[in-house]
Amino acid sequence: MIYIGVTGWGDHDDLYPPGVKSNEKLSIYGSHFPTVEVDSSFYAVQPARNFQKWADETPEGFRFVVKAYQGMTGHQRGDIPFESRDEMFQAYKESLRPLQNAGKLAMVLFQFPPWFDVNKENVNILRDCKERMGDIPCAVEFRHQSWYHEAFREKTLSFLEAEGFIHTICDEPQAGEGSVPLVMETIHKDHVLVRLHGRNTNGWTNPGNRHNWREVRYLYDYNEEELLEWKERILELEKECKDVFILFNNNSGGHAANNAKWMIQMLGIEYTNLNPKQLDLFDL
Repeated sequence: MIYIGVTGWGDHDDLYPPGVKSNEKLSIYGSHFPTVEVDSSFYAVQPARNFQKWADETPEGFRFVVKAYQGMTGHQRGDIPFESRDEMFQAYKESLRPLQNAGKLAMVLFQFPPWFDVNKENVNILRDCKERMGDIPCAVEFRHQSWYHEAFREKTLSFLEAEGFIHTICDEPQAGEGSVPLVMETIHKDHVLVRLHGRNTNGWTNPGNRHNWREVRYLYDYNEEELLEWKERILELEKECKDVFILFNNNSGGHAANNAKWMIQMLGIEYTNLNPKQLDLFDL
């Protein structure tokens, strides 16, 4: 099945009626798309009650891609509120239990930082993460180009496959070591993840200050030709993999949801397991 959605559900104003409360948005989002990426789990390990609430608000068949906590991927440079790595991973896994019980956890996304390059220590970190996560499906997204250099590309993919990771295919500007090439490999028979970050090369290399870098980097609107290219790629991925997850991350200009809907239309998909759409006041 092809699951198409966006990253996060809070910032897509065109999906929601005026005055909608933030705690009502996910239910409405679930009337448009069958999957979403949870970003809040990157900044803090979420209480299990949050995941229970989100599971309750979404329709049967809805799937969550949940980002790994930043302490698990080496982003956090300050204090981590856990006494040990064991405690951190255990708390994170416990938080996911409501999604697992509901059958709504697609995978956990380990997005490693731009300085996480290919070396023996980092290979061991990857192996450790997978071992600690047990049977929870885990995707890996690299943000350092070295993993896909000619000398390492096949070794990287073979290692991920052997460890049981899901490969994350990225569409993003090609701007040096801090970006990765388009690598159309699935490696996992059940899942593949595609994240479309946009192609704003200038914003990628000059993202502004630390307060607004997201707004700059992910400001991009895919045009029809680019989406048609991705339509053909997605159809090829579907032949190789049971479930294909497509997440648009070009959120900052409000383009992600529209691009995702356009892609659904291009592929001729009609999702039948969404939440009922809210009727306008004068709909009959």
